[in-house]
Amino acid sequence: MSRTRKIAFSKVSTLMGTNQINDDLWEKLEEILIQSDLGLDLCLETIDNLRTYVYQQGITDPDELLTQLREELISTLDLPPQHFFRESETSVIMIVGVNGSGKTTSVAKLGHIFQEQKKNVLFAAADTFRAAATEQLKYWGDKLNIPVIAGQEGSDPGAIAYDSIASAKSKNIDRVIIDTAGRLHTRYNLMEELKKVKRVVGKALPGAPHAVWLVLDATTGQNAFQQALSFKDSVGVTGIILAKLDTSAKGGMAFAIQKELGLPILYAGLGEGIDDLYVFDREAFVQGMFTT
Repeated sequence: MSRTRKIAFSKVSTLMGTNQINDDLWEKLEEILIQSDLGLDLCLETIDNLRTYVYQQGITDPDELLTQLREELISTLDLPPQHFFRESETSVIMIVGVNGSGKTTSVAKLGHIFQEQKKNVLFAAADTFRAAATEQLKYWGDKLNIPVIAGQEGSDPGAIAYDSIASAKSKNIDRVIIDTAGRLHTRYNLMEELKKVKRVVGKALPGAPHAVWLVLDATTGQNAFQQALSFKDSVGVTGIILAKLDTSAKGGMAFAIQKELGLPILYAGLGEGIDDLYVFDREAFVQGMFTT
């Protein structure tokens, strides 16, 4: 969180260390929080909650206010669910997101995580519009010894998803991860294509997909909120993978996504390596914004 801390939240610590709790401090704190990509509504709510806390508890020490701010931010974020899938069945995860968000790399990292959980994994290369995406997924499949079901460039992504699930059922595969084509959230026809893939998945295996996870590029800030809203409305996103968090100065937008959309952040991408995807830890996330 070094970039987010440097740009925004280090200012909070400095403010608390050099000021008394007064109107000037509240005004400056509100300004910092607004600039940190939390979103206006959450900023105002947080300030109101802090003012109430200070009044009710008789707080005069800014350090105590800083501690309470951390607690407020932690409470804004949901704990990731502990169990996603039924262990006795093939589970299907659709991975969605815009081009360049880190989708295909996140698929590979998830496959690695499931392997470490002793699960059999299959990749479905349903991004048939970008040849490089299929090649990239095949590369990771070879490296991780995970089978990849793919087709020709421009072929029907729904057919690939269907064939992948059929193969997984016949081979008792635990997890099918479907890498879908990047979709501009503002393009209606592309989102309709994604809905079609989801319907096909449901026909191939009743109840599937068991999860629809949206990969968001943490460097895009508040624009990621609009992406999340569009994908949630179109394909029923159930959770967020926050990619490139280690290179972002806009980590505060995680709070806005959680607050406005009610979508849990499940994983955080903190590097390029295959091991650099972590279960989202809300306390470590918030602490990382304030301390080195």
